[in-house]
This record gives sequence, structure tokens and C-alpha cells, in this order.
Amino acid sequence: MGPGIAFALCAAVLMGTATVLQAMGARRAAAATPGAPCAGARTLVAALRCWPFVVGVGMDALGFAAELVALRSVALFVVEAALASSLAVTAVVAAVLLKVRLRAVEWTAVGAVCLGLAVLAVSGGRDGGGEGDLRLRLAILVTAVVLAVAGRVVERRATRSQAAVLGAVAGLAFGVVAVAVRMLIGFAPAELLADPATYAVVISGVTGFVFLVDALQTGSVTAATAAMVITESLWPALFGVVWLGDSTRHDRAPLAALGFVLSIAGALALARFGEAEQDAPPASAAGGAP
Repeated sequence: MGPGIAFALCAAVLMGTATVLQAMGARRAAAATPGAPCAGARTLVAALRCWPFVVGVGMDALGFAAELVALRSVALFVVEAALASSLAVTAVVAAVLLKVRLRAVEWTAVGAVCLGLAVLAVSGGRDGGGEGDLRLRLAILVTAVVLAVAGRVVERRATRSQAAVLGAVAGLAFGVVAVAVRMLIGFAPAELLADPATYAVVISGVTGFVFLVDALQTGSVTAATAAMVITESLWPALFGVVWLGDSTRHDRAPLAALGFVLSIAGALALARFGEAEQDAPPASAAGGAP
């Protein structure tokens, strides 16, 4: 239990810090390629030449690896709460590196996230050890495909609150990734190729990334990130308890639920840091954000 939580928290720290570093590198790249679209090829090439962006990408990769380890050894609801707490890390790092001023309510939210994680650490989350049978793994693959297709239909029809809608689709897809990773039989090449959960991870990983980018480009970062946090956290947590046998320590279910709620509520209050770009100073002042 202890090592698993440590890996989950490590993933949160790595990913939260990576967001700020990538933001710094992207803004420097945008400043170096005036007139180029922010998402254009020239800006991306320039960003890859900026050390903060490259380090951020590397930290994201390490964070994902730590997340994989955590998902295989800790209850899903603990991992999802820890990953949501990466927004608290982003907020604190942005306050230091980007000179973003955190409001009193945001410092309170950071405290709520930390308290919630501490409560989860002492009360929650034995990995049930369940991987699901073949039918369940096939069902998660079908879910990944249906979500990718349905997301495109929703994207074309959604006119109001589009950022929130797309953020919710991204969160659902990332939730599929978490559940599918937990359900993998093993990591040997032959096992991965034969396991439907493997393809669910790939499909939903791409789906989540695409819809998150679309959401952040469409409208409010806060709305998109908040919707993603909710949909990414809640249903995998319930799935783990109902289908995979996750549980809390003896007689500590209410305490674990409180810790989970505190962590997610704090993350929602920090949703504007989903791209670490709000209220950031110009690039000349502190490196900036995209």
C-alpha cells in the first residue's frame, strides 16, 4: 500500500510540474516564432528546442510510468484522487516559477487536497487484485471505441459549454485508460498483444488527448479541466469498488470517502491551472505560459 501511494503521489508531482515547464517552453517558442499559430508546426519545433518544454515532456513520461505502477498496486479511487492533486502541484509551482498570485481560496484548496490525500493514505485503498474476465476486458475495449465515435458526434453538435463537454469526454477516456491498465493481465509482449485491454489503453489514450486539446482551444480552461477532473475520477473509482474488488482498510470507508471528496473538491477549485496559463506574466518577465 505504501509504495503504491508513493508512486501515485510521484506521478502527481511529476505531471503537475511538467504542466508549468511545458507552459514556459511553449510561450518562449511562441515569442520566438511571431505570427505563427500557437499550435502550428513552427511553434512546436521551436518548443522542442526550449529546455523547459523538453524537460516537461520527459517528466510527463516519467509521471505516466509512475501512474502505471500505482494503478497496478493501489485502489483506483486512491490513484485518481492523487492524479487530480497534480493541479495543486501545478498551482504551487506556477506561483514560484511564473509568479502567479494564488488567492486565499486557492491556498485553501491546496490545503484541502493535501489533507484529503493524507486521509486517503491512512484509510483507503487496498487493491482488490481483480483484473476482470475476458468479457469485461472486451467490454472496456468496446467502450473505448464507442466513446471515441460518440465524442466526435457530440463535438459537432455541442454549441453551448463546448469546452466543458469536450473536457468531460476527455475525462471519460482517461478513466477508461486507468481501468484498462488495471485490468491488463501482464506486460509480456505476447500478453499485451492478446489482451483487449491493451487496445483500450491505446484508443482511449489518444481519444482523451485529442479531446482535451480541443477543449482547451475551444473555451474556458477552467470549465474544461473541471469537467475532466470529475469524469476522470468518479466513475473509475466506483468501477474499482464494484467490479474489481477495491476496498478501504477495516471500518474506514467513511474516512476514505471524505479524503476522496476533499481531494477532488480541492482539485476542482484549482481547475484554472489546467494549462498553467492564467494570470501569467509576459515571457520577458518569467518565461511565461502559452
